[in-house]
Amino acid sequence: MTVEPSIILSGTDPDLPTKLPSGLQRYTGLKEMARGGSAILRSGFDRIVGRTVAIKTLLPETKNDRKERRRFLREARVTAQLQHPNTVPVYEIGNDLMYGIFFVMKRISGENFFEILKRIARKDEATVEAFPLRRRLDVVADTCQALAYAHARGVIHRDVKPENIWVGNFGEVILLDWGTAKVWGHADDNEPIRKSTLAQKPDQEDQQLTTLTGGGQRPGTPLYMSPEQVSGNRGIDERSDIFSVGVVLYEMLALREPFRGRNIDETFDNIRSKDVPPPSETAPDRQIPALADQVVMKAIQKRPGDRYQSMRDLIAAIGEIRDQEIHEPQDP
Repeated sequence: MTVEPSIILSGTDPDLPTKLPSGLQRYTGLKEMARGGSAILRSGFDRIVGRTVAIKTLLPETKNDRKERRRFLREARVTAQLQHPNTVPVYEIGNDLMYGIFFVMKRISGENFFEILKRIARKDEATVEAFPLRRRLDVVADTCQALAYAHARGVIHRDVKPENIWVGNFGEVILLDWGTAKVWGHADDNEPIRKSTLAQKPDQEDQQLTTLTGGGQRPGTPLYMSPEQVSGNRGIDERSDIFSVGVVLYEMLALREPFRGRNIDETFDNIRSKDVPPPSETAPDRQIPALADQVVMKAIQKRPGDRYQSMRDLIAAIGEIRDQEIHEPQDP
């Protein structure tokens, strides 16, 4: 868990430099936070504004690749245009002589939702107490609010998973990584996108999928893809994100991913054709409410027409589960 930096009064007093620095020269103390198949995320200090920020750049070996640049800029601009309390603000998009194209975002202290679920699975008492079922439902509902906002603006996320849900230290819930987003009316570079710019390295994709409680690396994206994504259907709509949220809900309740197979091919086959039991049958010790079972199983229907037809409908259904928990507390 990261710690929120303190405000240093002396950092608020200096005058602006005579010549404002360009590119990433205005940021000091660059420190790598995460690295993936084509991008690097760093923290840095903006010495003009006086705040800590997150900076995303392409890897040195991909920074001049036209396709990667196009996707990267699309991610930056989609993220910047989705101005919502549950999305991360983008402060700047630019080009640096050394690092290439970059975009700068708000740095939010906290951790991703998957880390929280792992600790709950390990029965960490502090985490179990801090994240009862009602709180976890709130996290998913806030994620859905960001998706509802995006859908209203013609954007499908396509990579909703616990790793991309950031839970801040002060109650913030942010849906991250719009690198695989589908913008209606735009082509997909003639290939289905199955991993984000901060996804795992390609040589990890063929490794056997590990269990949630095993603590190992996992190619998380395939576990949450909708049947239409797996089948390469380019006409996907918001109901694909609804399916992915349903898988997140299932995992949040049962602490198991419903479609996990021995490898990615088997996982895809499970997503397309396997009927899974409701969360309460998968994890009978978790005391999962019957209403939660109903909501999850509707969200992960194979046919889009059998799911919730809008993210707002799913938000309302999650709210009903939470209301039931308030009046009849049964927190696993």
